[in-house]
Amino acid sequence: MDVHVTGSTVRGTARAPPSKSYTHRALLAAGYSDGATVRSPLVSADTRATARAVTAFGGAVRPSPEPGAPAPESRAADPEPLDGSARVPDDAEALAVDGFGGRPAVPDDVIDCANSGTTMRLVTAAAALADGATVLTGDGSLRSRPQGPLLTALGDLGVRAESTRGNGRAPLVIAGPLAGGEVAIPGDVSSQYVTALLMAGAVTDEGIEVELTTELKSAPYVDITLELLGDFGVEATPVGEDGAPLDGAAGAAGFVVEGGQSYAPAGGSYAVPGDFSSISYLVAAGAIAAEPGEAVRIEGARPSAQGDAAIVDIAERMGADIDWDRDEGVIAVRRSDLSGVAVDVGDTPDLLPTIAALGAVADGDTRITNCEHVRYKETDRVAAMAEELEAMGAETTEEPDALTIHGSESDLRGATVDGRADHRIVMALAVAALAAEGTTTIRGGEHVDVSFPGFFDAMADLGMAVEREGATE
Repeated sequence: MDVHVTGSTVRGTARAPPSKSYTHRALLAAGYSDGATVRSPLVSADTRATARAVTAFGGAVRPSPEPGAPAPESRAADPEPLDGSARVPDDAEALAVDGFGGRPAVPDDVIDCANSGTTMRLVTAAAALADGATVLTGDGSLRSRPQGPLLTALGDLGVRAESTRGNGRAPLVIAGPLAGGEVAIPGDVSSQYVTALLMAGAVTDEGIEVELTTELKSAPYVDITLELLGDFGVEATPVGEDGAPLDGAAGAAGFVVEGGQSYAPAGGSYAVPGDFSSISYLVAAGAIAAEPGEAVRIEGARPSAQGDAAIVDIAERMGADIDWDRDEGVIAVRRSDLSGVAVDVGDTPDLLPTIAALGAVADGDTRITNCEHVRYKETDRVAAMAEELEAMGAETTEEPDALTIHGSESDLRGATVDGRADHRIVMALAVAALAAEGTTTIRGGEHVDVSFPGFFDAMADLGMAVEREGATE
């Protein structure tokens, strides 16, 4: 779907979608349990993939008849499952999950993770618990993404974990069962490897001790995992070089999770917080294009372990006028004159596209560093933002581990740009288009469904001049 965005101003109130990161983990955690309800979930293309995996392992995911209600005892009268084909509303208030009690069954068929890297990595470790072989695959983009370090770690733990093409990429064959043990893994490729091992390790017989062979990047995403595990009654501990417990994942030399634990959230339900990765586009839109004298208000922005909440501080450092009422979970952003800053995204890789868009309208240089790992997402996001912003008139300098946007040399104008089948690239380019002269056409606009299904509706409500080819009311 082509989306046409014409330079325009925005104002009013938008609500942040639920967190994709938390929803993935919550659905799988509920799957590991004997049954739980996930409230305020994000129902999107990616999280449907995780729901399909839970179902493949012998569980079931379906709309809850009442928000916060316990998982149904009988499946006979349940609504249709969330299997990717059933018509489950994107704004479902709650999902009831029948769990597989920590012991996934061997799937009847291949698990299709579609375009969801989080699903593939978390589910790869879950599959290692099954007493038999599981095959995982995905779309062309996902089949190009590295899984090798996780496969090696599972192999070291006694599990058959292979890439069918022998290149560390999907399709994957995983055959357990996983008993637990000690394993070493790099921390600078994907924090999701650590998350996968911790979530699965809690229900093994022996537990898992993870040693990091390189510095952990994206540590806040592991903090999300630790927070959610705690909410499901599971304890996992980051440790330092001396083996002493740490308060968080940053600076950890490894992690320990005891085996034989059970997943069970208090009261049988878990509520997903708002998503700061998605909030970042709304913050940037307000800072770039809020109507003079008006603000963009963002609801659902309560503090959590999400590292991407750093977008508030980054935008403020660039000169944005922002008020964040943390108690009410409301952010107000007013249009301001922005100046370039230096930002290290080692812990917040998903913010790179948003920061790049802000840099394209700021004075001076915005230098984004420590971002080589951002090249291994749905697309090479460093190259994608450099090339597509240049098509819109921005000046950029791309290095292996850095991206600099020369705002003072940039003059954004309408152009046809490629969203690279990547939801974050599409949304960041749409935000940049607000400040461009004329109309920008973004190819692949439908990919926002991965994490923010109502993105263009929300932006239209705020005043973005947007047209979608082939869209229906």
